Amino acid sequence: MAVALVNLVDWSQPTLWISAASICFNPIFWNIVAQNEYHNKTITKALGGKPYLGCYFLAVTIFSLGLIRDYLYHDALKYQTKYDVIPYDVAKPLAMALFGFGQLLVLTSTYALGITGTYLGDYFGILMDHRVEGFPFNIMRDPMYNGSTLCFLGTALWSRSPAGIVISGLVYFVYSVALTYEGPFTDMIYSNRAAKSE
Repeated sequence: MAVALVNLVDWSQPTLWISAASICFNPIFWNIVAQNEYHNKTITKALGGKPYLGCYFLAVTIFSLGLIRDYLYHDALKYQTKYDVIPYDVAKPLAMALFGFGQLLVLTSTYALGITGTYLGDYFGILMDHRVEGFPFNIMRDPMYNGSTLCFLGTALWSRSPAGIVISGLVYFVYSVALTYEGPFTDMIYSNRAAKSE
């Protein structure tokens, strides 16, 4: 099936590569910026020493980049082959379920974490009092990234796009790589706070 999907992708379309570049760029960007902020406080200093303002500025930037990424993804799908990988009468409700559950994970994660918890506030020194353990964190470790990936996949199935399924695989891979950096770095931030409070 993977070989068949790859063969159904029009690799010559620039929109495909632009979408893939945007998907790869975003987590690289926010990890570099956030780690620089943790070490150098560049955004906080530029905004008058106000870490909350810096975090909100980064939140708007990341959210805007996400909107651009989503637009580029939808644009890429328009120029790709339409093909029913699974029968469309099955794919359509499955797409709605995946997208709906993905949105549920993203929105409830944002609600549980708040803006500063969602958008890397810990790199600005804005730390949460305790680990969030309610839904959706009680069913999986990284619900926001998983939810986003499900939204990409749901959109691909709805659009009857093998290329969208391949791009969804890229999203999953990129987020998995990002987590190998984000997870340990965030753990280190909270470990340092615990060590200082002893």
